[in-house]
Amino acid sequence: MAVIVHLSCLLALLVPGLAQGIKNSLRVQDPGRRPLELKEVFTLFQIQYNRSYLNPAEHARRLDIFARNLARAQQLQEEDLGTAEFGVTPFSDLTEEEFDQLYGNQRTAGKAPNVDRKVGSDEWVESVPQTCDWRKKPGAISSVKYQKNCMCCWAMAAAGNIEAHWNIKYKQSVEVSVQELIDCDRCGDGCRGGFVWDAFITVLNNSGLASEKDYPFQGEARKHKCQAKKHKKVAWIQDFIMLSDNEQSIARYLATEGPITVTINKILLQQYQQGVIRATRTTCDPQHVDHAVLLVGFGKTKSVEGRQAKTVSSQSHRRHSTPYWILKNSWGADWGEKGYFRLHRGSNACGITKYPLTARVNQPVKKQHQVTCPP
Repeated sequence: MAVIVHLSCLLALLVPGLAQGIKNSLRVQDPGRRPLELKEVFTLFQIQYNRSYLNPAEHARRLDIFARNLARAQQLQEEDLGTAEFGVTPFSDLTEEEFDQLYGNQRTAGKAPNVDRKVGSDEWVESVPQTCDWRKKPGAISSVKYQKNCMCCWAMAAAGNIEAHWNIKYKQSVEVSVQELIDCDRCGDGCRGGFVWDAFITVLNNSGLASEKDYPFQGEARKHKCQAKKHKKVAWIQDFIMLSDNEQSIARYLATEGPITVTINKILLQQYQQGVIRATRTTCDPQHVDHAVLLVGFGKTKSVEGRQAKTVSSQSHRRHSTPYWILKNSWGADWGEKGYFRLHRGSNACGITKYPLTARVNQPVKKQHQVTCPP
C-alpha cells in the first residue's frame, strides 16, 4: 500500500533501524509501544498528510487522539473475520465525532421514498458470473472524488451511478456536476447531508445534469444558489429504482446493467487500510446506515487469511476464499485501496442491502441492449 511504503521509507532515512517496527505500527499500534516510537509515527503521519496544529496543546491533543485511534485499529484487527487491515489512515487524528461531522451523512439514515423494490427471480441466481469489475471498462467509472468539507457522499455516489450507466448504455464518457446536485437539492441541505434518491429526483426535476467542467465542485461546507438553468445538460435519466435486498439479485443486476448506489454503516472505515471487511452485526450494525457509496463490482479472494484462522486448521483454511463487493468511496485516492474498499458478500455486511438504488438512463425499448461486466 502506497502510504505504508512511503512512511516506512521516510522512517528508514530519518531513524535507521526502526523502519520495520514502524511499518508494523502503521497497520496496528501495540498499546504497549514505547511513547517515543508513537511520537515518531505521529510525526511521519503529519508529513504524509500535511498536518500542522496551532499550538503545542493542540498537538498534544491530536497525538492522544492518534494513539486512541491506533488502539481502536488494533481492536478492529482482532475482531474482524475477513482479510481487512486497520491502522493509520488520513483520518487518524480525528475523533469519531469529528469524523462523523466531516465525512458522515446526518440524513442518509432517514426514511426511504415510496419506491417499490425490483423483485428478482430464482433464475437470476444461476446467471450471476464469478467476478465483475466495471473499473475495467474504459470510461465507465470516473476518478475517485474527495468530499472534503462537504457531507455530499449521497451526491457523489449518485453522480458516479449516472456516469457509469451513461457510458455503458451510450458508450459516451461523461463527468456530471456534483455541485449542481448539492446546490439544487430539493430538501435544501446541500453539504449537510442528503439522500441518493433526492439526487435522482433533482436530476429529473432539472431535466438532466450539467458537466463537472461547466459546474465544478466547490468543496465548501455550504450550498450555493442553484445554477442548473445556466448550463447545458450532458446526461439525464429516465427514472430510478430500488433493487431487491437479496445480494444475489443485486450481483446479477450489477453484472448485467451496471453500478449501483448503496448506503452502509461507515463505522469501520475510519481505520480501514485494505482487504475485505467481514463485519458482524455487533461490530457494524446493518440497520444503522450513514454513508452512500457506489458498488462497482464483486469477486472472491484467492485464499482466506482472515482471523477465522484462529478456529480452523490452516490446511482447511487455505481451501476457502472470501466473496466480496468492490465499492468506490468519496474520500480521495489516498484512502483505502486507492479510494476503494471491499466488503464481505453474502452476509449483508454493514447494511449493504438496505437501500440499493440505481438510476436508469435508457429510454424504454422493446429489446434491451445486452451489456457485460468485465470480469
